[in-house]
Amino acid sequence: MTYEEFNEFCASLVSTTHVIQWGGSHVWKVGGKVFAIGGWQKSGELGFTFKVSELHYEILKDEPGYRPAPYLASRGMKWIQQYDLPSSADDSLKYYITESHRIVASGLSKKKQRELGVLVESE
Repeated sequence: MTYEEFNEFCASLVSTTHVIQWGGSHVWKVGGKVFAIGGWQKSGELGFTFKVSELHYEILKDEPGYRPAPYLASRGMKWIQQYDLPSSADDSLKYYITESHRIVASGLSKKKQRELGVLVESE
């Protein structure tokens, strides 16, 4: 996935905003909270960072092409960075970005979730 494709996918999710910060990284937010980062690589290679569940963190942290996200994971947060994977991994990346969006949105107040249209009401 290129940064252009990453930005296009993140923009397709509900109520997202995009800013360039932290040294030129593409930072995506929902309700003002970060859910995905494109960039943030010292080596210049592509890197995509996203929030994950406890289980996905334990699974992905040791998988080839994934690592605990620099800066974030070292502070005890469950963030993973995907890097150096073939384009065949794009579907997995989209899944994890969508999950990150859901996790971050679910941490917002119910009022904010309603305002943004991300609240999933149970029947």
